[in-house]
Amino acid sequence: MAKEYSFYPGCSSQKGGSASNLMASVDTMCEELDIKLNEIPDWNCCSASIGYAGGGELPRLTLSARNIALSEQHNPDQDIVATCAACWLATREAKERLGESEETMQDANTALAEANLKLENNTPTKHMVEVLMEDIGMDAVKAKVKKPLSGLKIAGYVGCQTNRPFGIQGESFENPVYLDNMIEAVGAEPIRDYDKKVSCCGGALAFSEPEKAYELIQGIIESAVDAGADMIVTPCPVCQMNVEVYQDQINARQGTKFDMPVVYYSQLMAVAFGRSAKDAALDGQVIKAKQLEEIAAK
Repeated sequence: MAKEYSFYPGCSSQKGGSASNLMASVDTMCEELDIKLNEIPDWNCCSASIGYAGGGELPRLTLSARNIALSEQHNPDQDIVATCAACWLATREAKERLGESEETMQDANTALAEANLKLENNTPTKHMVEVLMEDIGMDAVKAKVKKPLSGLKIAGYVGCQTNRPFGIQGESFENPVYLDNMIEAVGAEPIRDYDKKVSCCGGALAFSEPEKAYELIQGIIESAVDAGADMIVTPCPVCQMNVEVYQDQINARQGTKFDMPVVYYSQLMAVAFGRSAKDAALDGQVIKAKQLEEIAAK
């Protein structure tokens, strides 16, 4: 029987969004692992970035509270799962902050009552990697592998948002190893001593202060290159986008020749599970993950 979850996809995973390839590959991965994602009806933006720009704490928390309340109404007794690191972080923060303050909880419910909603706030919120590590387990992932990613050396880039302040259950803040374990489970070689594993990619600085972001991104790529990585894997849409799409700009400015594919863990699994390059959404890469495409084509 499929494990069912209340799914919050977030804005970037929508069709045509910057992380639509994440969503497509997650769908493939979940199909293979017998995971059913029940999308929260009429979900809204979690306010991950703009919510901190001056709207105030209550509106920001209430946006995520609305998603939780909708989940409790439509998908009762199902853990909320997000694939986007920022969406998971915002939803998890809202749950904890509202649970700590009776006054803020009352204020949020006053706002939600205008939409005929009430937040109970009893629903656990998980990142998809927590589902994989805690509920599914790496033994089950290994059992599904049909095309091991043998010969590939991969740097697991965790980034900031799945690491602090909450982190993934049971993982070290300084050296989380869940991506390393996923890489190993699909038959590739993880770079376990990758020293930029939890470094910041600059996030939205890529728009407002690009030079600062480029410096951070360059360090992430250089560290992977120096360790002999064939590609970088990440759980975060912003990390994936920044580290992949700005390589051309960094090359032009610094005279480097970076051409490092940056993929999602779900794409690794989709290929290793024997699915096509299209099912793994490899056609959505800016820098082609040619080695994964070759394995998928076998």
